[in-house]
This record gives sequence, structure tokens and C-alpha cells, in this order.
Amino acid sequence: MSIFAAIEEAFRCRGAESYGEGVSQLEHALQAGWLAEQAGASAALVTASLLHDIGHMLHRLPEDIAERGIDAQHESLGSAWLSQHFGLGVSEPVRLHVEAKRYLAAMEPGYFDLLSEASKLSLRLQGGLLNAAAARRFAGGPHAEAAIRLRRWDDEAKVVGLATPDLAHFRTAIERSAGPR
Repeated sequence: MSIFAAIEEAFRCRGAESYGEGVSQLEHALQAGWLAEQAGASAALVTASLLHDIGHMLHRLPEDIAERGIDAQHESLGSAWLSQHFGLGVSEPVRLHVEAKRYLAAMEPGYFDLLSEASKLSLRLQGGLLNAAAARRFAGGPHAEAAIRLRRWDDEAKVVGLATPDLAHFRTAIERSAGPR
């Protein structure tokens, strides 16, 4: 099975599930990928933005897992799966997008207040704000900038009814990004 077919299958199986923000997993992914593409991001970062929550579609946990007080650690699961098919330019921003939220909430005045209630809940489950030492380590990492860009698109990709291209639109970016790990 090609990587694009595997991604299509993941979205076919679980893409209609709620994202907890009034949009489905698929709608959220398409919006994030579209925002990255419109911003002129590389094919790898467009792919990472599109697939940043793929971990939610790989685990077998219920869609309301956060409301049950459990962190599914979707970023680790998604990054591990993606690393089998893509290089670090895709897998690392995905792995770090939760840490980017924790970083921005700690370091950027007003960021936390802009988060939705669902995002604030998941932030608490994901360890809360980074302390100063952890924030410095994150900011100094090789993929921090990409993870922060992805995080901002993630935060914006929650618009009910927003028209976006379909998944097939992103096939070229996905295929261009796949390859050596």
C-alpha cells in the first residue's frame, strides 16, 4: 500500500470523528494543511501540518479520551508512524507540535487566553506550560521553528464550514515529502 493510500485509509476510518472543536478530524487536517500551503511552507511542512494529528487516527482509544482525563500522546504515536515513511522535516514538527503549544503558552503573553477550552484541557493533560529551562531547550532545538509554525496553523484550523481542497489535493506534497528517513 502506498503512503498516500495508507493516509486515505486512516482518514476514511476515523476522519469523520469529532476533533472537539466543531470540526471533524479530516476538516481540521485539511484546514491545517491548507493554511500551511497558503503560507508558502515547504512540501514537508505542508505534509506535517496536514498529518499532525494522524496519531488520533492510529490509536484505538475513544474520540472523547481527553474528556476522560487521559492524554493519548497522539504526537508521539503519529511521529513514530510518520517516521517510517518520511524524513525529520515531517515527523519532527508533528512530534513537537504539543511541546510548541506548551512553549507558546508559557512564553507568549496572551497565547493561553486565545486557546479554546478543548485545547486548554489537552494542555493540562499534556503537562501544562513549559518551565523556563524546558522552554530554552525547546527553542534551541533544530525543529522548533517548524513546530511553532505548525502549532499556529493547528490553532487556526478549527473553522466550521470552511471550504478547503480535499485530501487528493495534497497528494503531490505528501509524495514529494516521502522518502529517505
